[in-house]
Amino acid sequence: GRVEVPRSVTAVLGQDVVLPCRYRAQEQEQVVQVTWLKRGAGAVPAEVAVLNPQHGEHVQEPFAGRVLRHGQGRLEDGDILLRN
Repeated sequence: GRVEVPRSVTAVLGQDVVLPCRYRAQEQEQVVQVTWLKRGAGAVPAEVAVLNPQHGEHVQEPFAGRVLRHGQGRLEDGDILLRN
């Protein structure tokens, strides 16, 4: 399969923004979990959110209330919404 994300996303300070992520699965593939990481220059990536249909959505404490799953349904649409 193939992950499709835009090269860049523009956000306006104080407004919500959607971070898109699509997975184009090959035949017989199924997405069972999506994990979002925050990368900083020279820093170790930090887990932001995990989307899992069996175990639900888990957002790490520093991002709680600010990160939501944007789409519904299958995880091939792994978009998240960053609030404010």
